[in-house]
Amino acid sequence: MKIKTGDNVIVIAGKDKGKAGKVSQAIPAKDRVVVEGVNIRKVHKRARQQGKKGEIVEMAMPIHVSNVKLVVKEKTAKK
Repeated sequence: MKIKTGDNVIVIAGKDKGKAGKVSQAIPAKDRVVVEGVNIRKVHKRARQQGKKGEIVEMAMPIHVSNVKLVVKEKTAKK
């Protein structure tokens, strides 16, 4: 897998097609990456202490690496 944590990518397939972001986590065993701001899902968290309330948290879920393309910033040439 050529995409690593910290790389800038753009989504080329799926419901978030056209969105860009930074890879926050790479999962090479499953060929998946987590991109900030892409594939957001609502996750219900259970209350961990008595008397506290549970909550609904939005999290970025992994997407397959074949659905993203690496964005390379071109270096400016010195004249």
